[in-house]
Amino acid sequence: MTEPVNSQAQPNGRCFCGCGKTTRHGKFFAVGHDKTAEAAFLALHHGGTVAQMLHAHGYGPDNEHSVTKAAVDAGLWQNCPRGCGYRGARESINKHVDRYH
Repeated sequence: MTEPVNSQAQPNGRCFCGCGKTTRHGKFFAVGHDKTAEAAFLALHHGGTVAQMLHAHGYGPDNEHSVTKAAVDAGLWQNCPRGCGYRGARESINKHVDRYH
C-alpha cells in the first residue's frame, strides 16, 4: 500500500520536476521546469496533451465549456476587473492589471 501524498508540499531548495537543480528560496521549480513537470505528469496520468485532457473532461474552446470560466464560476479564479476577458488566480490578476491596464 502506498503512503498518501502530502497535500501541503513545501519548497525545499530542489526542483520538484526531479532534475536535481537548486531552486531560489521559496520556489518549487527551476525556471521553466514547472511546465516540464506538468507535461510529464499529463503524459503519465492523462495520456497526452493538455487539450486532450480538457476534452476528456468536457472542456473546449467555446465559452460554454471553458475551463477558465469554470474556475471563475467555482470561485477559484477571477475575471479581470477591467473587463478585458482575462481570467486567473488573484495573484495572476494583480500582475495582469499592473502590466496591461
